[in-house]
Amino acid sequence: MGKKSPRYSVEFRRQMVELVRAGRTPEELSREFEPSAQAIRNWVRQAERDAGLRKDGVTSQEREELTKLRRENRRLRVEREILAKAAAWFARETGSVPGKSSSSSE
Repeated sequence: MGKKSPRYSVEFRRQMVELVRAGRTPEELSREFEPSAQAIRNWVRQAERDAGLRKDGVTSQEREELTKLRRENRRLRVEREILAKAAAWFARETGSVPGKSSSSSE
């Protein structure tokens, strides 16, 4: 379930943003280059968020961090599930149920 690599390079997107800031419209750039006008507008909005000019969404850095944390969270859930299954298997094999953890209140 891997994510596709971006269709347009970071440098290309940056250049489109700079051209919009220089006065070109996303519609003009869309006709001249391949991306849609909406995609160019989205890139401009994201660049404004990253520069701190907009507060209506997450920055690219925040998005990367969220992706990393979600991936780590998913990995930890899988590890926890494996450990729970292993503990249950060992309990069945030894015929005993593990005692309470010392960190639990008595």
